[in-house]
Amino acid sequence: MRLLFITLLIIPCFSLAQESLEKEIDSINTEEQAKSYIKEHKAAKGKFYVFNKQKHKTRLASDLFKLSKGGTKVVKTEFKKTYYKIIDKEKVTHYRASYIFFDGSKLSKEEIDAKRRKIISQYQQGYKFSRLAEINSMDINAKRGGDLGWFPEGEMHPEFEEALLEHDNGDIFALDIEEKKWHYIILKTHDAKDIEEIKVLKLSETNN
Repeated sequence: MRLLFITLLIIPCFSLAQESLEKEIDSINTEEQAKSYIKEHKAAKGKFYVFNKQKHKTRLASDLFKLSKGGTKVVKTEFKKTYYKIIDKEKVTHYRASYIFFDGSKLSKEEIDAKRRKIISQYQQGYKFSRLAEINSMDINAKRGGDLGWFPEGEMHPEFEEALLEHDNGDIFALDIEEKKWHYIILKTHDAKDIEEIKVLKLSETNN
């Protein structure tokens, strides 16, 4: 009898806790509010994600992209309940290019220019840009053959993005960002395009 009484007390408390979290989620409407909530409520194991429709192809991402701004998806398992709320949804301009990077703090401008002339000549003779990047590029992106993938406006240095806008798809050209001692060969591989992105708040609670 005592056990039954305790159980009856626990069930409504658990229901109230769930309702409380759901109300709190409903009140979160901006990125700032979401990040503040995550910081102040460690028990909810909150995460803030940005999903890109071009990059994220999972079933969860597909379901979330179907929701409107402010929409919520709930995933229930035996042990926990996870909430995903769409904080923002917008189309963001993205660029795509490949590059070969030269570090001006390690090579002279004369050495860099000589390397660029040789590499551009090799590309024009039919060498694959990805292979030339793997051999010559002086940063970690060499492992990807120089391919940046799709990146949002504002992620790269402004001069890099401005140069892409000034060239046509398929152009290969040199770029120097002197104050950084960054020197590039850039291959514009795609025209700019708008890609849908969603900002998602994830919160979890354990089933008691």
